[in-house]
Amino acid sequence: MMHRLKTKAGRALYGLRKNTVEPVFGIIKHVMGFRQFSLRGLSNVGAEWSLVALAWNIKRMSVLRGA
Repeated sequence: MMHRLKTKAGRALYGLRKNTVEPVFGIIKHVMGFRQFSLRGLSNVGAEWSLVALAWNIKRMSVLRGA
């Protein structure tokens, strides 16, 4: 890894990692404050994630509509 970071091409390739992050998950964590699940069990977590995704989609739709 040190060898790759010493080359110009390696630094450029490694720098691309900053651009490929999914911004949706960062926004859900930072802006919406969702950091951990409150419920236990796969079905409960799935339902909770569905609510988080629904909240994100409603927020996004309101921004796109200009409301």
